[in-house]
Amino acid sequence: MKKIILLVLATYSLMANTLPQRIETTIKSIHRDTIQLAQNVPAGMSGLIVHDYGNGLSAITHSVISTQNGNAKILPYRAILHENIPTVKTEAKVNDKVILGNFYNNALLIAPNEQIYSNITKRFHKTWIHPDAYALQFMSEEASEISLSSLQKFAIKNQIGLVLIATQTELLILDPISKKFLGQKQINETATKAMKPFFSRFEQMDVSNFGFSKIKLKAYYTAIQDLKQ
Repeated sequence: MKKIILLVLATYSLMANTLPQRIETTIKSIHRDTIQLAQNVPAGMSGLIVHDYGNGLSAITHSVISTQNGNAKILPYRAILHENIPTVKTEAKVNDKVILGNFYNNALLIAPNEQIYSNITKRFHKTWIHPDAYALQFMSEEASEISLSSLQKFAIKNQIGLVLIATQTELLILDPISKKFLGQKQINETATKAMKPFFSRFEQMDVSNFGFSKIKLKAYYTAIQDLKQ
């Protein structure tokens, strides 16, 4: 009996620590820029369409974002931004492969301090992109707060599929490409101190205190609350 209880608890713990996963399906039908998928998937997932040309040749032709009732919107493929790479002109076709969450193994965590960052990244098995990289973009843009557009730009450039954002009571799960929140998980992480605008290893991002800039960084939890609205 004890073994059964331990197995159930271990299974529950594993399920509790899971995040949205990659889903592979196909196109069932097409109507203009909307496709019907062969299976129902959660709304807000970003992904791509792959066309098989035969003879072992295939290529990514479009990006997609899942909507409601097993549908998805077709968008130009933009994960690789380079003027010397030609754009694939192939139209989406029925039975083309659709991969949603293709970059979901790559994740960025926005947290209030180093301790909470460490605790959460140890909980989930992901390829973690350190927030230092996002902090560099943040400072170069002279931003005052985190924004969905800024996260989307960073995610496209660095092929990041998920952004996790720690609040005082939960962990928000964001697909930065679609700019849609996919869900949340309860966390038991109390921050005694929150860095402004978010945790990074740059000790002083708020240079306005030294008179170098007129930009006033918004407090962490205030900025996160605004992000959800």
